[in-house]
Amino acid sequence: MSWDQVLDLLVSILTTQSGLPNLVFKQVIMMGVAFFFLYLAVVKKYEPLLLVPIGFGIFLVNFPLVPLMGFTEHGAPELIRVFYKYGVEWEVIPCVIFLGLGAMTDFGP
Repeated sequence: MSWDQVLDLLVSILTTQSGLPNLVFKQVIMMGVAFFFLYLAVVKKYEPLLLVPIGFGIFLVNFPLVPLMGFTEHGAPELIRVFYKYGVEWEVIPCVIFLGLGAMTDFGP
């Protein structure tokens, strides 16, 4: 296989099997905001406990053509619906957040 064939194969995969052709300018801007938040949290160490989850969430929900809140054709829940059901409806997420933040801020190495 030559490099031209490999490049053509990669381009065809990106255009037919991904959501890149449906990426809009607003999503690109929001992904930039997500990377900025992640940069502030990881590199600058500015409020990492707050900015890492926010930046990751912004990045996650701005993927093009990703069904995050519905059900599959087999009836299985998709990603955010699972988090909503077991985390928000069962009220587990606040307990885990407060337990994790308390342990991270109270105990030193």
